[in-house]
Amino acid sequence: MNQTKADISVIILTYNEEIHIERCIKSALKIANRICIVDSFSNDNTFLIANQFKIDFYQNKFINQANQFQWALNNCNINTEWVLKLDADEYFTDDLINEITIKLPLLPDNISGIYFNLRQYYLDKWIKFGGRYPLKLLRLWKFTKGIMEQRLMDEHIKITEGESISFKHDFIHDNLNTLTWMISKHNNYAIREAIAQLNEEFNLSVKDEFLDKKQILKNSTHRTRFFKNVIYSKRLLLFRSLLYFLYRYFILFGFLDGKEGLIYHFLQGFWYRFLVDAKIIEIKHLALKKGINIMQAIEDYSGYKIN
Repeated sequence: MNQTKADISVIILTYNEEIHIERCIKSALKIANRICIVDSFSNDNTFLIANQFKIDFYQNKFINQANQFQWALNNCNINTEWVLKLDADEYFTDDLINEITIKLPLLPDNISGIYFNLRQYYLDKWIKFGGRYPLKLLRLWKFTKGIMEQRLMDEHIKITEGESISFKHDFIHDNLNTLTWMISKHNNYAIREAIAQLNEEFNLSVKDEFLDKKQILKNSTHRTRFFKNVIYSKRLLLFRSLLYFLYRYFILFGFLDGKEGLIYHFLQGFWYRFLVDAKIIEIKHLALKKGINIMQAIEDYSGYKIN
């Protein structure tokens, strides 16, 4: 394997990631000459583990993912040409490490962003079906040519100049926490997702930029947003989560992922989506009960302010 490191700074956001952080750092060190961790004041051994490696460790109060990552871009003194976003529970395959090392120095000047294929695991099972593979995500970009979207949920990097391409190989998402932890995490996600959908319905703040057909066909991010904003959001609350699960599990062959896939697709494709709808109904009920507008109801319910 070619061990020459690319001109890349890897940014990793953490909060209580002692179970993942060593694996993540060891993987990132194979390609990058700088690793920046921005921690939300963890109270486990995240710092002690990370500090064993050649990394730069920062701490900043967490507001949301988008705000935290933009803080990292603004405050980590990035001096490399490229920046790579990596979650603590993610790591690279050897094939992707080789691809980055070999191809990155040879790219033409007009290339500013690179998509990787996300490969997801659940209970050590590669989830290949149900529309979950490959998910193409933009994770590597030229530092001066990208900004982080400021969204409450599902934030992504936006390339401001140049073109983007896709690399062939995968990086892996494999969260090692328990199901109880995952349910708690997705309960918090569901609140933000409910607010995002209420934002779309009531025009509370700036909406997503227009997604043209070329972008929808090109990458997973735009396809997901088109599905949510144009198709899914128009369906009936509560029932749409069931329809989505059935579509993923049977039409997109999610059942081929075995018992692990059944758990994953049911929780991620039905239970989570049903919970989002239930929270939407709950917030609207609160607004009617108290005689307040939907923005005030969101704040009372969740503590989030819509600007």
